[in-house]
Amino acid sequence: MIKIEFTTSEIQTINYERYHHPHPRVQRKMEALWLKSQWAQHKEICKFTGISEPTLCTYLKDYKQGGIQKLKEIKFHQPQSDLTKHTQTIEAYFKDNPPATIKEAMAKIEELTGIKRSETQVRKYLKSIGFERRKVGMIPGKADPDIQEEFKEEKLEPELEQAKDGTKKVFFVDAAHFVWAPFLGFLWSLCRLFIQAPAGRKRFNVLGALDAITHELITVTNDSYINAQSVCDLLWKLHRLNPNIPIVLIMDNARYQKCKLVFELADVLNIELLYLPSYSPNLNLIERLWKFIKNKCLYSKYYSDFETFKSAISDCLVHTHDKYKVELDSLLNLKFQSFKDAKKFKFVA
Repeated sequence: MIKIEFTTSEIQTINYERYHHPHPRVQRKMEALWLKSQWAQHKEICKFTGISEPTLCTYLKDYKQGGIQKLKEIKFHQPQSDLTKHTQTIEAYFKDNPPATIKEAMAKIEELTGIKRSETQVRKYLKSIGFERRKVGMIPGKADPDIQEEFKEEKLEPELEQAKDGTKKVFFVDAAHFVWAPFLGFLWSLCRLFIQAPAGRKRFNVLGALDAITHELITVTNDSYINAQSVCDLLWKLHRLNPNIPIVLIMDNARYQKCKLVFELADVLNIELLYLPSYSPNLNLIERLWKFIKNKCLYSKYYSDFETFKSAISDCLVHTHDKYKVELDSLLNLKFQSFKDAKKFKFVA
């Protein structure tokens, strides 16, 4: 038993620090010391504070040697990996040559440093220096980020501001071609699952116009092809909405959307056509809707016949403005991905 005589002033300080010191470990030390000053038995102190008797003895010896100030010292033992001194080399290499697997990372680290570590250790090490397993994104090879930024700032955003003010109707236009075939996705399951693959390559085509603000969807559908006449049918549908304000369509450069027939009808109906820069799906809001439709009714689902397949898609399209409104209002915000600062790399064979 270690005997310690506490002064009244020391007891007051200890009592204060056990509640007010910013570090919880120091608070626990002070709690143990305060219980000692109240003549509690060592076993009781250990029980109340959750420490072992050897740890309590260490606290008391430190107090006898250096007083309260000694107990306020916080010393943590932080073992350093042998890889730490090679972090700069490893980080620089993996920034330019990101590994696809942990085994690949293990082999390259051993090659660079001469240090061999297990998969678990390498995974933990990579996370400690900021690396995570991330899905690789896609940038259209011919996209020009500077032209995209210029279009977004000088043309797209001013149109959207007028749409927010209610002085214009802005629609994002695009076509989706849903092929009657398996759309494979991920499922939580006890074993790998398989879905049947329909025979043939029938397509259900949807040409859509998505209101940038209300997210109302106007569509033209068929089982054959989307062509200039389909675009004209869509223009008539939008004209019949009769919004009493100018209508602007944001669309890509598909040939059937940039032809004389479409230009002439748009001019007659007083609908403005604004074409996106080439290879800019990231600036077309309706692209997110097509991805949502696939996720909701196509991924990992089997439809025995083409009519059922079409009905599932049509039903999902019909309910974008009510059943799925909350989800889509969040998804279809007017923040557009920029490729200007995207990190690009090339795999070398």
